[in-house]
Amino acid sequence: MPSHCVLPPALTTITRTATVAGGRFAPGHLGELTTVVPFELVDAVLAETRAVQRRLRDLPSRVGVYFLLTMCLFPEVGYRLVWDKLTAGLSGMPVVRPSAKALRDLRRRIGSAPVRALFEVLAGLLARPTTPGVCFGVYRVVSFDGCSSLRVPDSERNRAWLGRTSHHGYPTLELMTLVETGTRALVGAVFGPTVEGETSYARRLLHLLRPDMLVLWDKGFDSNVFLAAVTDTGAQILGRLRSNRRMPVLTRLVDGSYLSVIGTVKVRVIDAQIAVTCADSTSFTGSYRLVTTLTDARRYPATALVRLYHQRWEHESAYYALRHTIMNGRNLRSGDPAGIEQEMWALLTLYQALRTVMVEAAEALAGTDPYRCCFTVALQTARDQVVQAAAVITDPADAARLGLIGHRILARLLPPRRQRVSTRKVKSPMSRYSTRHDDGRPDTSRTITGLDINILEPEESHPQLPATSRDDRHTAPTDRRRHRILALLERDPTRLWRPRDIAAHFGDITMETMYRQLSRWAETGLIHKLGPGLYAATPWSPNPLA
Repeated sequence: MPSHCVLPPALTTITRTATVAGGRFAPGHLGELTTVVPFELVDAVLAETRAVQRRLRDLPSRVGVYFLLTMCLFPEVGYRLVWDKLTAGLSGMPVVRPSAKALRDLRRRIGSAPVRALFEVLAGLLARPTTPGVCFGVYRVVSFDGCSSLRVPDSERNRAWLGRTSHHGYPTLELMTLVETGTRALVGAVFGPTVEGETSYARRLLHLLRPDMLVLWDKGFDSNVFLAAVTDTGAQILGRLRSNRRMPVLTRLVDGSYLSVIGTVKVRVIDAQIAVTCADSTSFTGSYRLVTTLTDARRYPATALVRLYHQRWEHESAYYALRHTIMNGRNLRSGDPAGIEQEMWALLTLYQALRTVMVEAAEALAGTDPYRCCFTVALQTARDQVVQAAAVITDPADAARLGLIGHRILARLLPPRRQRVSTRKVKSPMSRYSTRHDDGRPDTSRTITGLDINILEPEESHPQLPATSRDDRHTAPTDRRRHRILALLERDPTRLWRPRDIAAHFGDITMETMYRQLSRWAETGLIHKLGPGLYAATPWSPNPLA
């Protein structure tokens, strides 16, 4: 052989077989996630909500549901490119090529009811009680939290429904969810205009609570009415209280906490001071006031509950996955309330399907905490599987085996979590977190090397206990805005005030802030709501002589 002869590179031919539904139903799939959202389930919710097509069309309703889920899986492209990705793995099959208008009409024909029903079937606790990180003692740990930064297109119909938000420049949606903190799975969700307030939305999810649950929440949920409503479900609570709220000390407990009462609910209060030391030797101290219905201090020590409360931040990780990992910070694409509702239910359904395969992967490897499963790996692998139309229909004998998504998750497990701290600060100048008072926390993420929890004992032993405690209305004026507004309302008790009138009177309060705060104060009894957007300092009745 001549010395100058070069051998051609070796070639490999790859053949692949994809099994999908037949005929016009072939584009109706979600890749490997179809095992989580199977054909039979989609057909059932369509039949239940009466959204099945009356005649067999080129775009059947089942295909439309999968198109909606794929639309949320690829938020960066338009309808026709979403359809191209959905049908890319169907080469050789006679697949219809619809226009953008045809796909838009398909969305309108389906409506939001089938997608909402699909989410409600998939939503719920995902992990087994023995899975690491999901339980505290005998209780399954869940949390309430809201997200008000989901932006929608600035259309006239969206503004009429949601209003305009000054922080973002776009109308924004309030999303309230109940989350299983150990897996970040959605137990339930509701959404709507931000003006309604977080606790109002959270009440719609109370039917999902069970006596074996321990509910975490932030201090925005500490009203008497909401606390009583949660305890009526039989669930236990561990939440944060406002620092300016005065609590009667009934009984001091051995760990420094004390028994008290909120309304008619017997609670335990924990005042804690947390000293944090970072790897660069910087340190700072923070204070927390927690309230819980777990009153047995020996069985549930105060320091253990303070450490457990940190799991509430897992809820923020769930919202990060929704807003940034899936949506990549983009606005929702629908220009009217009906489309927004449909798109939101599809987005939440897709999120829950991804969490389902992540939990299955974690439980396939004994001792694996679900937090080590990477959401980005699950999402990107699911996108690839949709484009390839891979594992749409699997052999029943392989039903219990992990798919490619699960194997990639386990191959790329995140390292065990290390303790870190960083201030809550957003670079956007329109964000309410763009500026923050210096509280000692570093501006960038730092590794924590020391964490000391000191439980502060109450100063008073047995103050006189009122018949029923109320939200702290007449405390020292630590909240200047609240006292200014209450003084304005009490100056003319018979006047009906609108939020815009109060905001205009002071001039330094935005309409969004005014709406949300008045709604919250009305829920806690500080003021009275007489009708849509009408508030007064005292119960009001019309003057018959007027």
